[in-house]
Amino acid sequence: MSSALRTTAQLTTRTTPRRSLSIAAAQTPLRRPLALTPQHRQRFGIRWSSESAMGTKIWTFEEIEALSSSKKRNATIIDTREPGELQQSGRIPGSVNIPITTSPDSFHISKDEFEDRFGFERPAQEDEVVFYCKAGVRARAAAGIAREAGWKKVGEYPGSWLDWAAKGGKVER
Repeated sequence: MSSALRTTAQLTTRTTPRRSLSIAAAQTPLRRPLALTPQHRQRFGIRWSSESAMGTKIWTFEEIEALSSSKKRNATIIDTREPGELQQSGRIPGSVNIPITTSPDSFHISKDEFEDRFGFERPAQEDEVVFYCKAGVRARAAAGIAREAGWKKVGEYPGSWLDWAAKGGKVER
């Protein structure tokens, strides 16, 4: 084989794969990201109503204030924060503490075990219970746990401690 032919053969084998790749890449249409439509959970308006979509009564500051100062309470106010949080900030007068983060089984245990663990009698399933925490997240979780365990009259105070303190609610230490 002549040297000119050999050089051409070498050039063809060396440049063809690169060139064909670059040509193929240039001819491939650019992929655009798929236009995804956001998938949101259906939202229910609960601010306009005293009852949420899940059957939980939503309590306001004024309702909690009236309940906490009432001699005859028709509901049990339950603080779901941890004991250390209560020591730092106090609690709504008349409320009881069931720390839901460390005791998520609190509404699934026996009455005797409940009383041994928390030092007070567990509210009956027919009684109304109202949950609050610091900002409302644990209160919502506790309300779900209580409903799951069979309580029918379940409420939550979504403003929770932050709302209570901001509005000048009384503090029990």
